[in-house]
Amino acid sequence: MTIKKHSMTLLGAAALSLSLSGCGAFDWLVYKPDVPQGNYMETQQVEKLRIQMTKEQVEYILGRPVLRDSFSDDTWYYVYHYKNGRDASITHKELVLHFTGDKLSQVDGDYELAADFNTPLDQSELPELSAPKGDLVPLNPEQRPDTKPLVEEKKTQELNEVKEFE
Repeated sequence: MTIKKHSMTLLGAAALSLSLSGCGAFDWLVYKPDVPQGNYMETQQVEKLRIQMTKEQVEYILGRPVLRDSFSDDTWYYVYHYKNGRDASITHKELVLHFTGDKLSQVDGDYELAADFNTPLDQSELPELSAPKGDLVPLNPEQRPDTKPLVEEKKTQELNEVKEFE
């Protein structure tokens, strides 16, 4: 009887250890979602930043920050954290904006700034258009040749007849 009890205990322990090791072996079959958190920013957005931009202009370009300094509203934190569900790799990026008064004064973080970041917006120039100004023609949508409505409406007499019938 004790041999049977010991063999059942040993068999149970072996089954338990096999089932626990099986979780790791078949882990690739289990779906795990990607987890993005925070402010996702493209490099094109960060390259639009210029020194002496107002807080409203920065918020228009980048969106609301994840965190604003609680003691002064002159430091904004944009944080992006992404965990891949398949291989559990983590991407973490930060962008810290410093303001002096209401104007952007300094940018730190993991993103590259544009070469003309230190040129204020009012001193920068717009890129030239490739086409000459005289050739610019506004693009209007094409007009339908017929002016009939797409849906025919019932005539008021037919509607009155239907109401009288009811």
